[in-house]
Amino acid sequence: MTDRRLTPANGRVAAMHLAGQVAAAQFVAGDEMVLNAPITDLCASPAGARDRQLLLGADVTVFEDLDDWSFVQASDGYVGYVPSQALAAPIVPTHFVATVATHAYEAEDFKSCDLMRLPFGARLQVIDERRKFFETPFGFVPKGHLRRMDRPFADPATVAQMHFGVPYLWGGNATNGIDCSGLITASLTACAIPCPGDSDMQCEELGQDIGEPLARGDLIFWKGHVGMMVDAQTLIHANAHHMATAYEPIDKAIQRIQAQGDGPVIARKRL
Repeated sequence: MTDRRLTPANGRVAAMHLAGQVAAAQFVAGDEMVLNAPITDLCASPAGARDRQLLLGADVTVFEDLDDWSFVQASDGYVGYVPSQALAAPIVPTHFVATVATHAYEAEDFKSCDLMRLPFGARLQVIDERRKFFETPFGFVPKGHLRRMDRPFADPATVAQMHFGVPYLWGGNATNGIDCSGLITASLTACAIPCPGDSDMQCEELGQDIGEPLARGDLIFWKGHVGMMVDAQTLIHANAHHMATAYEPIDKAIQRIQAQGDGPVIARKRL
């Protein structure tokens, strides 16, 4: 049985490489585009429920544009629908937002009008460098808030800790709101480590199984949930119990999650 989250086919169209594997009226190669909005929901159906989110500058392959909704596959393989107006021609991003958030300003002056709030991980093309700001197609961004694409972070746990206190949001991938697998995606992507979108995929694809003792950066999986160790005793995870990205002693988290009916730890992984 195919996983709809990873299968670029909707009956009307399908990716060319799926010819002979799925039923579709048309098989297409797709067009490469990028997200042109700070945060965009990736929906299970047009105007449907959010599966995940994509951030500014994210690469997608567009297989269909119908009634203002585009059927796309993101670079991590996740498939869904985004508003067509949120897409633009491809760019080569040079930098990404490396702080919890930033703003793009109308001028190279922090007192000028702020045009757009940009979340951690948003990707931008810098077109000019000024004394304190980078000029981008979306406005002027403080230089200290951006990091070159060829200078990723080195420690995923450091990135996870930058998200401490971010409110919980089911399907969220941004510092406006994030869920458990979104936190892992943000942390690994910022370190140039490929990462699938949902916790079950992450459990299957990431790292090697380990036992004890745990160490910084290890991933702890439950059915439908994931967190990251910041040291041998402390977990950081975006969770609905705290409705935020929070620290929790790992022993307490294991007991609490089991007691609330969500089962035991199913995997411990080291990247």
